[in-house]
Amino acid sequence: MNPADLGLPVDVPSTALFTDQYELTMLQAALAAGTAERRSVFEVFTRRLPEGRRYGVVAGTGRVLDAVENFRFDAALLGFLRERRIVDEPTLEWLASYRFRGDIWGYPEGEVYFPGSPLLRVEGSFAECVLLETVILSILNHDSAIAAAASRMSSAAGARPLIEMGARRTHELAAVAAARAAYVGGFATTSDLAAGFRYGIPTVGTSAHAFTLLHDTERDAFRAQVDSLGRGTTLLVDTYDVAEAVRMAVEIAGPELGAVRIDSGDLLLVAHRVRQQLDDLGATETKIVVTSDLDEYAIASLAAAPVDAYGVGTQLVTGSGHPTCSMVYKLVARAHSADPAAPLEPVAKKSTGGKTSIGGRKWAARRLDEHGVAEAEVIGTGPVPAGLEGRQLLVELIKGGQVVARESLDVVRDRHAAARAGLPLSANQLSRGEPVIPTEYV
Repeated sequence: MNPADLGLPVDVPSTALFTDQYELTMLQAALAAGTAERRSVFEVFTRRLPEGRRYGVVAGTGRVLDAVENFRFDAALLGFLRERRIVDEPTLEWLASYRFRGDIWGYPEGEVYFPGSPLLRVEGSFAECVLLETVILSILNHDSAIAAAASRMSSAAGARPLIEMGARRTHELAAVAAARAAYVGGFATTSDLAAGFRYGIPTVGTSAHAFTLLHDTERDAFRAQVDSLGRGTTLLVDTYDVAEAVRMAVEIAGPELGAVRIDSGDLLLVAHRVRQQLDDLGATETKIVVTSDLDEYAIASLAAAPVDAYGVGTQLVTGSGHPTCSMVYKLVARAHSADPAAPLEPVAKKSTGGKTSIGGRKWAARRLDEHGVAEAEVIGTGPVPAGLEGRQLLVELIKGGQVVARESLDVVRDRHAAARAGLPLSANQLSRGEPVIPTEYV
């Protein structure tokens, strides 16, 4: 098969090869050794937050559920593995009927997390669980990084809406996932139509500088846009002279002009001047949208400016300096045999260099203070202490191979807003610091 024949779909027909080769070679060796069917527990967690961050955001869970459902080896994929001699025939026969039939528990999407939080717990045979490592980490590391950046930006923006517009700054399919994660983190809209099509995210967009430059005069460009899109459109006013463009925009569209967009210059100074000019021209309801390589710090610096909305691209889709969350997928417990009744035994890697892990199938709960504010992330492997039973964080996502917890993005988005609101106020500080609450092991 020529991969080009697949085109550029928003979804992919199978996620089975979104994996590292060693997942399949481990499977082959385990099948030969008779250990592949041992009951196992894998957990996703991160040992630390990105430097200076005070909390993380779980995003991509819904995409993980889709990926697990679509993890199938059809004839073409098996033919590729056979041609490359990546695994032997018995392994290919096993893969031909692969379906994940285990259980997955995890933090609900939109929830916040901290170092050591067991974000996802995957349970089943070693064989069926180990194959999912790479695709799960790929999704969660990317989407959670974007959502964390989006959360910081939405916190800095306050009640002002944020527009995701980073599609041109990343891979075309990553752009769709980034728009989804940004929406989870608090963004209101996206410019990416594929994200709107796939996930129902509200889309926006009007014109770029090229549209102004196409026309003989800026007046001709504004007139054409208003005639086509209506007086409520957003006119881009910084192609030539901002003050003249604002005057002309109001002259053509009238005080009903929806918005003007500023994409360059000293945004703080220009926004104040444009607001004053709009008000003097009677366009008191016309909004000001600013773009131009914004991040959370630039957004915070504009808090006192008369800005109504922000458009963010590059810094968002690159995680604002932290494009991954360093999540790992580790075996934490396994049985001594394939007998379903065989007890699970904790296992853990022991090494130097900060890469140790804690064995055992874990639960997690968030302890609150007397004011209902989070004060600690509590993680354990034994009985849940009294008082924390109702504060447990993991929910069942897949049971016996069947998805049981699909949610709308609006539910996820609201959950994140509530989770962030339940943290200490210092969580909203943009200055570098430690996690806003500690992780305690019991």
